Amino acid sequence: MPTSTPRWSPDAPGLAICPSILSADFARLADEVAAVGAAGADFLHVDVMDGHFVPNLTLGPPVVKRLAAATDLLLDCHLMVTDPDTLLPAFAAAGTRMLSVHLEACTHLHRTVQQIRALSMSPGVALNPHTAFPLLEPILPELDFVLIMSVNPGFGGQAFIPAVLDKVRAVDAWRRAHNPGLKIQIDGGIKPSTIAAARAAGVDWFVAGSAVFGADDYAAAIAALRTAAA
Repeated sequence: MPTSTPRWSPDAPGLAICPSILSADFARLADEVAAVGAAGADFLHVDVMDGHFVPNLTLGPPVVKRLAAATDLLLDCHLMVTDPDTLLPAFAAAGTRMLSVHLEACTHLHRTVQQIRALSMSPGVALNPHTAFPLLEPILPELDFVLIMSVNPGFGGQAFIPAVLDKVRAVDAWRRAHNPGLKIQIDGGIKPSTIAAARAAGVDWFVAGSAVFGADDYAAAIAALRTAAA
């Protein structure tokens, strides 16, 4: 059973390794989450897909609620859905601490971000690889973190798209000038051979799916990511 206080906070300095349960064995999900927690994961990335915004269907608030009751890890939910506003209260009630929505999916992005914060979740905005930085800039003052997709969302195990690092650098330059506390997260194709370039560009939080859950030794895989990033 989890303790009452998560062991990591988004306010903490340094880099974070965030295993994505998209690559976990869903038939053994509680065991998989416990294993990456024991292996040194900083928080747990939960990919939520609706089969419409992206061509895949994953899980929803009932599973998140069970995960929140079973782990000390903070739950970072990434909503890849067409209409995220309707789901925000349910994810908050389920125990989500950090939640990102896609810029491409939100008609009234400021309103959505304000609702996330009003529900006591840390708000983030995710961008697909083709979405340009200037479209993100107006919402940046309202965010705790930005999630840069380094693959096209929907499936795990894809190859890293190096061109997105220019967007990471643009976000990093903006935060240095305006909000040093803003965090940059990246998701897609993260492994020891790609993490160093992402770290150098300014990424703080690294979502890793198959690089962790596809390894025989989760602790060694997470340690290898930290070493390569450093």
